[in-house]
Amino acid sequence: MAVDTGGPERTVPVEMRVLPRRLALGSIVFIMFFTVSGGAYGLEDVVGSSGAGMAILLIVLTPIVWSVPTALMVAELATAMPVEGGFYVWVKRAMGPFWGFQEGWWSWLTTWVDMAIYPVLFVDYAAYYWGTFESNPLARWLLGMAVIWFFTLLNVRGAKIIGDSSKIFAVIVLAPFALLTVIGLFKGGSHNPFEPFTLPGQDIKSALTLGLFVVMWNYLGWDGLSTVAGEMENPRRDYPRSLVISIPLITACYLLPVMVGLWVVGTTQVEWTAGAWTTIAEIVGGKWLGSLMSAAALVSAAGLFSALLLSVSRVPFVMGRDGYLPKVLMRTHRTYGTPWVALVISSAIYSIFILGPFQSLVVVDVMIYAGALALEFVALVVLRIRAPQMDRPYRIPGGWPTLILVCLGPAVILYVAISGQIDDSGLASSVGLALLFMASGPILYPVVSWWRKRSGHAIDVLDELAEVNPSTEEVGQ
Repeated sequence: MAVDTGGPERTVPVEMRVLPRRLALGSIVFIMFFTVSGGAYGLEDVVGSSGAGMAILLIVLTPIVWSVPTALMVAELATAMPVEGGFYVWVKRAMGPFWGFQEGWWSWLTTWVDMAIYPVLFVDYAAYYWGTFESNPLARWLLGMAVIWFFTLLNVRGAKIIGDSSKIFAVIVLAPFALLTVIGLFKGGSHNPFEPFTLPGQDIKSALTLGLFVVMWNYLGWDGLSTVAGEMENPRRDYPRSLVISIPLITACYLLPVMVGLWVVGTTQVEWTAGAWTTIAEIVGGKWLGSLMSAAALVSAAGLFSALLLSVSRVPFVMGRDGYLPKVLMRTHRTYGTPWVALVISSAIYSIFILGPFQSLVVVDVMIYAGALALEFVALVVLRIRAPQMDRPYRIPGGWPTLILVCLGPAVILYVAISGQIDDSGLASSVGLALLFMASGPILYPVVSWWRKRSGHAIDVLDELAEVNPSTEEVGQ
């Protein structure tokens, strides 16, 4: 297919790689469950570092000022532009290729750290059953690699199998938390789940800063599945529905076990830190429930990696199709129609990152992701101004006042989190490191643009979007 840009650069044929549409609503909901959550694992640290009351407050308020506004933004843009590449295409359409490249590059860059966390978590949970994974570095590395490459091969088989497996994984992960909640309610407790509100000697600001990044990380990813919108059977109908289902599901999955655990167990019987859910489950229901909780943690880590690999691999695939990354990334599997090269290269990068202590860079990960998310909110506003007649099957109601409030919520929470981090650790710590990583985007863009033109790939491949929503054709050129 040839596209004429109307400019001086020559027109070249570009093959549109359209991936099969196989994801129905049920699959989307459960893949979204894992791209955002994967269960309440990790929230123990919020109680342990910020106090019981602050943890509950953050779990309740964060979805209101962070998740719901993000979901509204995603619902409008994903239904207006339901194409492969999702947020990368939105930003590029709104603000042009430079910012589109930043969006895609930053989003892929965060996964280099983020995706390495889940195989390492899987190994840590496996050590509960097999001690060799506690002390043998080679065994730990081999198991981590096995997780990465097993689920890479599963992803090569296609989005439908990831959706089907996510349904099974979600039932396994949610079951022990549901049992803990029900048994705990019948058993009853004597502790005030809101006490201590903050830890002894800790002020409100410090408690808020320590807990906020962890809770934000547990509520990230509502835009993630937009990258596979081209593989959904009916994205304009199903993406908004999946958000409506997933937000209360995930909030309840976090809030209920934490409150019941604090009510029954309190904060003195157990140290609320990573891995505490096994001990809490044993106290509430017995050894069998603790074992079930540990087994579900293994499944959670695997499900998170599998579902996230599905969504993040589509970013380099589409950027390769556009010529901003090597064109080899756009190759699809002959049998399954999946972007197997993008999957393999992404997993090769993650295999490198599990070797080092990069998992400690969660704060940096959240901050780079926040930069990419901010561009999506800017794209929402820009497209309202520049393309008011764009076909929007879902439109955030209430006009500009509501739109401003939607954008303001995430902006406030990001300001509080980042300013608190700077006050506690200084600009040269996580904030400075995140800015350094983000600077790689503007530095790389002139290089990839030069190479793109030199190789004859002088076209943004946006035909797919123009066919879905022709009213966007003039935007972002």
